[in-house]
Parts: sequence; structure tokens; C-alpha cells
Amino acid sequence: MNAALPRFLACLLLCVGLTGGAAAANDDDGAGATHAAPDFTLVTLNLYHDRDDWPRRREQIVAELRRLQPDAVALQEVLQHEDLPNQAAWLANEMGYDWHFVTTDPPSQSRRYGNAVLTRQAPLELGETLLHPLEDHRTAGFVRVLAGGRPLNLYVTHLYWAPDGAETRARQLADLMAYIEATSAGAPSLIAGDFNAEADAPELHPLRERWIDAWTALHPHVPLAEATTLNPAYFTVPARVDHVFVEAGRLKPVEARLLFTEADAEGTWASDHRGLLVRVRLKEHAGAAAAP
Repeated sequence: MNAALPRFLACLLLCVGLTGGAAAANDDDGAGATHAAPDFTLVTLNLYHDRDDWPRRREQIVAELRRLQPDAVALQEVLQHEDLPNQAAWLANEMGYDWHFVTTDPPSQSRRYGNAVLTRQAPLELGETLLHPLEDHRTAGFVRVLAGGRPLNLYVTHLYWAPDGAETRARQLADLMAYIEATSAGAPSLIAGDFNAEADAPELHPLRERWIDAWTALHPHVPLAEATTLNPAYFTVPARVDHVFVEAGRLKPVEARLLFTEADAEGTWASDHRGLLVRVRLKEHAGAAAAP
């Protein structure tokens, strides 16, 4: 046999393989794609601090998170005090995740309360900011991670609670938007948390210029009674106040579902809120962020 023939066949097979791989990688999420763009899964949950039976509730929460293995978890109403280890730290340690806790309370204070982000992989960058008015003690946390080898920004927040507090929430959202503008560094972003407002509330209008509510994008016709993130076991009026917003044109929501919709065998609920799981797909040709 000609000695050059095996080398020719090997080169031919290599070229075919490379061409096929490139074609698959360039197929963003079209039908018949053999290699999808990277997905990223995030869960957001208001922990209800240490109310009710936290030792039992935390076992239910960590069991579900272990089962789901999300890439990140955004938490609100995270508490620690003399008799309570930091709730985010406990969950992260049980799952083997990194954790980033943000609060207005100084490190010297034993009781500290705020938000947190848990990530499966070590973060590339961390940050936090305060939201006005400062007497409301609200924060936003920031974590940058890699998703499919590409940077992705995660922001978590918890806005003012009162039904008549739209003006305050609008001010806090403006602070958050300014913070994202200052820290996103051109990478696509997710915003998760308890906004204490429906996604279409007037005070959240600035989000709709550049951000997609993942739940509405995938479930536009689900009745509010079925979509409420306020646990009906605690609240008589349904409301969907826990959201994940994804950056339009750069991230595509592909799954959104509620978590902790049933009590455990002893009748204990995981929280007074339901959790929300959202899976997004990073678009292959997202380009730069859209102008706000």
C-alpha cells in the first residue's frame, strides 16, 4: 500500500470532523443542532430567614438543591446571629458551592441580614452595592462566573416590601441598573431576586427596555393563581414577586418552573415563598450589550 494513503485518509477524516464540529457549534439553537450553546441554571429563593422550623426547612431546601444541581442559587432574607450560622454559608457548605453574602450590617455585628449568591464554581469576580434609601437596608450582590467558558454576570437583590412602596422600589431599581452598567464589563447578565412587585409593575418599567422576564417569556398564559411565588399556605392573595430577568438578545430563557410547591411529609414548607428555577442559553452570536 502506498505509505502516503493512510496519511491522506487521516487528514481527510480530521478535516471532516473539524468542519462538522464548526457547523454544529455555529447552530445556535435551531432544529437538528448537534451541539447546543451552553446552558446555565439558576434558582432564586426567599429563605424567610429563620422563621418556623428552620432546621427542618433547610434539610428540605438542600435536598432539592442537591437533586437539581443548579449552577447558581440567589437567596434573599439570609440571616445569621449568635445561635444561627449564616444560612447561605450552611447551604453552600452542604452542597460544596462557593458563597457570597452581602449585607448592610458590619462584620463585627453578630446579627447580619442580607442576600447571597451560591455558585457551583469559584467566582471570577465579586461585588456589592447599597440601595437607597439607606435606612431600608437593601443591597444588591454581584458574582461573575464562567458559563461554557464564557463570562456571565449574576446579580441578586431584594427590593422594598410595602404595597405602597413603588416609588422606593423605583429608586432602588435605578441604583441597581447603575451598578450593572458600572460592573457588567460587556458580559451578559442575569438579575434574580424578590422584587416585591409583579414583573409588569410600573416601577419595574426600566427593566423592560433591555431585560426579559423569564417566566412570562415561557408561560405567558398561566393564571396568576398557578404562577404565584408567594406560598398560598402563608398568603391569601397570589402574587408573582420573585423573578429572574435575562438580558435580551444575549440570553434565551429555555426553562422556568416553580419549586417547593408542596410541604414535606410532616407538613413543613420550605419557605413562605416558592422557589423559581430558570435555565438560560447563552447565544452564540450575542454581540455587545444593547444600549439602555
